[in-house]
Amino acid sequence: MIKKYYPDPINTSNIQLDKNILEIAEILAKNTHEVWSLGKIKEGWTYGPKIDSNLKQHPSLIEYEELSEEQKDYDRNTSIETLKVLISLGFKITK
Repeated sequence: MIKKYYPDPINTSNIQLDKNILEIAEILAKNTHEVWSLGKIKEGWTYGPKIDSNLKQHPSLIEYEELSEEQKDYDRNTSIETLKVLISLGFKITK
């Protein structure tokens, strides 16, 4: 029997990020894409027009700047939520 899974992320709805932190989020989003891409390439994946697991091809194996805004938003949202969690846990982000 498969146990039902109920995601329960930390509530960050009350956290507002200022301009400086949002700039960090964009840097983290690009880095997230770079880490993902490097992992795929190490596994033998290459660029292809569509996701093909048999040929190990993926259309997102391109530079971050070439991704659609929708694709970038996936990485941005991950970065933004990570930063919000850190702040909600009491961490301070300073340069």
